[in-house]
This record gives sequence, structure tokens and C-alpha cells, in this order.
Amino acid sequence: MNLSNNFTLAELVKSQTAVRKNINNEPGTAEVENLIHLAKNILQPVREHFGKPVIISSGYRSPELCEAIGSSAKSQHAKGEAADFEIGGVDNKELAAWIAANCDFDQLILEFYEEGDPNSGWVHCSSSMEKSRKQMLKAEKIAGRTSYSQILF
Repeated sequence: MNLSNNFTLAELVKSQTAVRKNINNEPGTAEVENLIHLAKNILQPVREHFGKPVIISSGYRSPELCEAIGSSAKSQHAKGEAADFEIGGVDNKELAAWIAANCDFDQLILEFYEEGDPNSGWVHCSSSMEKSRKQMLKAEKIAGRTSYSQILF
């Protein structure tokens, strides 16, 4: 099933962890509608602007899968509202800055990015039909724990 011109449901539900642990990672109707919204409002504009494939490392995750990887069953991933991604050859900070300036997002996180290393980390972005907080954060490890702080692009 196509979610937009360049994104399919299959690539946004793919999970090696779900396969290994035999976890059902099939979204329901509401989650698919949210994934369509995410693809059309975030992923497709990113693809069209940069003109390169967007590599999805995590899209929809069932509540059971979220818990299996140490995340929350209440994560926006479990609602089909979020994806983690990057683009080969594009600095992740540049990618996040473009989204911040050009997309209607709910939450944008530059995850584990190291200044001076354009390939470090990845971008987490959510889009919700219900809210648009425009929350911008960076995630980093401090003393072995993930810490989130506000960031401006």
C-alpha cells in the first residue's frame, strides 16, 4: 500500500526486532491514517526537497514492540505518528533544520548528533492530525542516560 508517492506501508512497519521476537507489528486503520498523514506532511516533502531516498530506521511500532525495545507503549511511533530517518549524504542537522523551517510537525528531535560528524545520529519527527506543538529537541547521552533539551535551528 502506498502512503504517498515515495513511501509504502511496508517500509514504515518493517522491524527486524518484531520478526526476531515474533511480535505482530501490523497497524490498525487509525494508525494507517496517521502514517499517511506523516508521509504526506513530513516524509514526502523531505524526499522532494532533497531529491534523495529517505532511509527509515523506525516508523510504526506496535505497543508490544515499543515495550520490547525499551520504549513506551504510548510513544507516537505506536500511534503511527512518528518516524526515525536520515538521508545518505545529508547532514542530519541540516535535515532537521529544513523540517523545522518548512514542515508542520508536532515533535522534531535531532537524536545523538555530534557536531562536525554529519552522519552521526538521526532525525525523529512526528506529525499529528490533533496537535502541532512545534517542539524541537536534541537527544544526547549524559552520564549514560538519554537527556533531552530544547534546540533552535
